[in-house]
Amino acid sequence: MRRIASLRPGEKHVDVEGVVSGISEEKVVRLRSGREARVVDAVLSDDSGSIRLSLWNDDIDKVNEGAKIKIENGYVTMFRGEKKLNVGLYGRLITVSES
Repeated sequence: MRRIASLRPGEKHVDVEGVVSGISEEKVVRLRSGREARVVDAVLSDDSGSIRLSLWNDDIDKVNEGAKIKIENGYVTMFRGEKKLNVGLYGRLITVSES
């Protein structure tokens, strides 16, 4: 398991665990394919720091503020000057404990 403060943009195959310390309002966006998708930004924190986490569609329903979650095989990007953790197509979000 990685610590959030050690994550760097461009990293792939990231396994990290933390507590959801905030969730934005849900938005509906239109994808390039023409379909619509739900998206929220959450803040994932551990004792080393925090990072913004993008959650899409079904993953949104798995998370509540205060829940402890694990991201397996995620990846880190830089978006608008901020590090962002993404679950992606090949990653997985697991709820460790509910708030």
